[in-house]
Amino acid sequence: MALRIDATDRKILAALQADAAQSLDDIAKAVGSSKTPVWNRIRKLREAGVIGQQTVILDAEKLGFEACFFVLIRTSEHDKDWQARFLKALKSRPEVQEAHRLAGDIDYILKVRVKNARAYDSFYQALISEVKVHNVTALLSMEEIKSTVALPL
Repeated sequence: MALRIDATDRKILAALQADAAQSLDDIAKAVGSSKTPVWNRIRKLREAGVIGQQTVILDAEKLGFEACFFVLIRTSEHDKDWQARFLKALKSRPEVQEAHRLAGDIDYILKVRVKNARAYDSFYQALISEVKVHNVTALLSMEEIKSTVALPL
């Protein structure tokens, strides 16, 4: 049976997306309920997999990661062995914040966060030494205009 998400659940999820570190009292107050029913709803949402890993968002620039590259990858390889090596290479690299397999002319897009262009080149050289790719295009983000992980509930 699928979990039914109602308006109160959505309010709880919105509150958690805004600040997962806020107290249960604050969340209950924001949704117009008491702590125990809110806690039970949060527990059910976790158990159903609606709420996943909780973490903190760090300021990349303040930590010295000033360059964000979007890397477009085309490959002429599509067999299972190549894909396994490619996925292993991506998952082992902390610079890769996101990776998506695409429909269309480009096979993959990566979001890569590094300290500078030299660090990106090191990442690139290491990646192509592990897996063969047909074409790589790196696009440097000049300005981050919007970034969020919040869903539009």
